[in-house]
Amino acid sequence: HYVHLETYFGVPLAGGVLHTVNLRLHPNDLPYILNHAEDRVLVIADTLLPILGRGKDRVHLERVFVAPLTGRPVPAGLESYEDLLKTATGSFVPPPIAEDDAAGLCYTSGTTGRPKGVLYSHRALVLHSLVGALPGGIGIAQQDTILPVVPMFHVNAWGIPFIATMVGAKQVFPGPHLDAESLLDLFERERVTVTAGVPTIWTGILDALNKNPNRWHLTPGMRMLVGGSAAPEALLRGFDAHGFRVIHAWGMTETTPLGTVSVLKQHLSEIPEKERYELRSKQGFAAPFVEIRGIGESGPIPWDGTALGELQIRGPWVAASYFRMPEAQDRWTEDGWFRTGDVVTIDAEGYVKIVDRTKDLIKSGGAWISSVDLENALMGHPAVKEAAVIAMPNEKWGERPLAVIVPKDGAQVSADELRSFLEPNFAKWWLPDAIVFTKEIPRTATGKFSNLTPRQHTANNTHPPGGSVAAVRRGRVSPVVQLRVLGALLVHQRGPSFTLHEDEIRGSVGRELLAPGAPHPAGGPRERVGVRGHAGPPCPQRVPR
Repeated sequence: HYVHLETYFGVPLAGGVLHTVNLRLHPNDLPYILNHAEDRVLVIADTLLPILGRGKDRVHLERVFVAPLTGRPVPAGLESYEDLLKTATGSFVPPPIAEDDAAGLCYTSGTTGRPKGVLYSHRALVLHSLVGALPGGIGIAQQDTILPVVPMFHVNAWGIPFIATMVGAKQVFPGPHLDAESLLDLFERERVTVTAGVPTIWTGILDALNKNPNRWHLTPGMRMLVGGSAAPEALLRGFDAHGFRVIHAWGMTETTPLGTVSVLKQHLSEIPEKERYELRSKQGFAAPFVEIRGIGESGPIPWDGTALGELQIRGPWVAASYFRMPEAQDRWTEDGWFRTGDVVTIDAEGYVKIVDRTKDLIKSGGAWISSVDLENALMGHPAVKEAAVIAMPNEKWGERPLAVIVPKDGAQVSADELRSFLEPNFAKWWLPDAIVFTKEIPRTATGKFSNLTPRQHTANNTHPPGGSVAAVRRGRVSPVVQLRVLGALLVHQRGPSFTLHEDEIRGSVGRELLAPGAPHPAGGPRERVGVRGHAGPPCPQRVPR
């Protein structure tokens, strides 16, 4: 909403730190984040007051300003955001702000443990915006109309509000209306030229376009920035057929977030079509001023497109530490590179391909299987809407792949058909042992498939005999761990191919079953964070050489 855009600039310019809060996180995580950040002031839409009500006794806020988007009166005991703005006199003098002072704070979505805070300096946000606007990458200009589908709490909406405001581009916000038809109506009505979101959003939009190819008259060549998880080749081909351009990019909360962008270099524009799509499906090459490397077991990997290693990154907007979490400093190397946890190859042109997360690789009989490669291949089947591949414990091989499939509406496909579809491109031992069909795949708070996979939680749940679906439902472990155990149990009970009914998957991976959080910290000194708070100590951002 407009309120969010106003706070994006009003809070930092007033000397405060803008902390965007992910409303989709587990109820245990929200109070933890607000307390850990030592937030003093909250600006909240009145539509979200029920969320505040569930945790208000566990947070330490001094003031709460309510944006009355519905037009209803502000509840007693809270203050009106609009009334706050009316107190302005027109004689505001910005406080002294150094470029290394903190301007923003975002927390990770908690897919690999407790959410971690990343503090952004004014300098980091400015440099990130300048590079984000450059042609040849995202390339936002004053003539564009931009609609970020990515939530404004997700890494500052990927920096798009800052970039668009810097260049003077028109910005359109969808509010809560994120279904495919509402977005397509908005694209058409506002003549959107650039939009951005995670692949799950674009999968639904592509499906709607395929069903109603003549219903919407969108801007030809509309650019669609895709990030958050890998974009399958089928998605790129599908939008190309409609005349739209998908730009694959990669980044993290820790990288503000732009790290790489996948556009074809000029001298590669005439290579065969198959190779062009293979390149565009990769995460791309490093943005200007960003350095990347892959580190394998014996050191840096060669840029040959084959060798595997963990992606490490550094640059002027890459964080140098987590906010008030010294125990997590091992995510950075001694020479200042951030360990992303992504397993990658890097080709001779510098294009990065994420093969998997280090914690999501499937180790079968001592050899590695890439869940990402299998997922992307499965989503290339005409009957498959979404696919997720996870490790399932196996007594003989250690781990074996389990595929979770969401078929397209009205489509029918069997496990044998999908295995046959995979066989020409994968070794036989890569093929999933079991294929689960369902209507929904559990997601993280930012719309990605949940990859919280603490292996230690599966240690006592690897043997299905005697188990039941109900036993999994009673467990308090992560969604993916529950899916692993559920898959093992159902394979034992029903065989290697079966349909997983919606009530089963909802009962097993519902949000209420997430692991409970650690005790919430007691309130400490609140010297910063908020509309009136000072930016505090210098922001831990890497300084360019």
